Amino acid sequence: MNKLLMTQAKTKAQTKPWRETAPAIAYLIGVDGGGTGTRVVLADPDGTPLARGIAGPSALAHGRQQAWDAILLAIADAFAQANLALPALSVIAIACGLSGVNNLQWAVELKTLNPGFALLLTETDAGTTLIGAHQGAPGAVIALGTGSVGEVLQSDGQRREVGGWGFPVSDEASGAWLGMRAVNYLQRVLDGRAVTSSFADAIYAHCGGDKDAVFRWLAQANQTRYAEVAPLVFQHAAESAFARDMLLDAGREVEAIADALDPAHALPLALCGGLAAALMPFLPDTLRQRVRAPLGDSASGALILLQQHLRST
Repeated sequence: MNKLLMTQAKTKAQTKPWRETAPAIAYLIGVDGGGTGTRVVLADPDGTPLARGIAGPSALAHGRQQAWDAILLAIADAFAQANLALPALSVIAIACGLSGVNNLQWAVELKTLNPGFALLLTETDAGTTLIGAHQGAPGAVIALGTGSVGEVLQSDGQRREVGGWGFPVSDEASGAWLGMRAVNYLQRVLDGRAVTSSFADAIYAHCGGDKDAVFRWLAQANQTRYAEVAPLVFQHAAESAFARDMLLDAGREVEAIADALDPAHALPLALCGGLAAALMPFLPDTLRQRVRAPLGDSASGALILLQQHLRST
C-alpha cells in the first residue's frame, strides 16, 4: 500500500473494512514459485478466488528477472482463465512465496525489479506452503517438489525451518535429489560398477542415449533438469531394486525432517508439493499414519498472507 493510502487508512475508523480504505487495489494475487513451475491464484479485493494460472520456473536461483518473467506469464494466464483483461499492475497487490527468498541479496534484487505492483510481499515458498496447508493455524509441513524443505508453526507462534539449504547440498527426498542419485547410478552402470537394468536404460535414453550425450547433458544439468529424471525412479520402482531403494531412502529422509520439525509428534503434519502423493507408499508406516492432507496450497497460503497484511495496515 502506498504512503497516501496508508495515511488515508489511518484517518478512518478501525472498524472500516480494508476494501473501503484502499479502493485502488482491484485484484489480489498469491504466487507459488519453485524450480519446476509457477502457480498463481487470482482473487478479488475480498480474497474470493477468481482463477489460477501457471508458467515456468520462478525459483530465484534461476535469476531474479527470470522469476518476474515467469510470474507475469502466470498472472496473464490467470486473467485469461478468468476472461478478464489484464489491468495495470498498479492496481494489483501481490504476495510471492518463492524458492530462494531466504537469500537476502536475491530477495532485495527481486524487490528492486518490481515491475509496478501496488504492493509486493515476499516469503519463502516453505512459509506460504505452511500457511496454506493449515490455513494459518499451528502445524508442520514438508514440501516435496523440485527441492524440499520442512517448516513448522508452533503453538507459541514461533516458526522454524528444517532443510531448505538449497541444491545440491540439501533438498533431501526432492525431485532433484532423486534425479541426481539416478544419474549417479547410470554413471556406475556405464563404468561397470553397478549391474545394468531397464531403469539404467531409461535414464540413459533420457540423457541422450550415448556417453558423449550424457556428458553434454551433465554440463547443462541444474536443479530442474535433475528433477525431470525423478519420474523414471517412480516408474521403475516395481522392477528395479535400485529405484525402490532410492525411494525408500527418500522416505527415511522425510521422516528425519518430520521428527526434527516436531519431535513430540504433537502438531498436524502435511506433505505438500508435486512428489508428496507419489512418495506416500515409500514412507515408514509410523510417519504415514501421522500425515494428513493439506487444507490449501502454497499459492493460497500467499493469498492468506497478503490478506492478513492488508487487514493490519
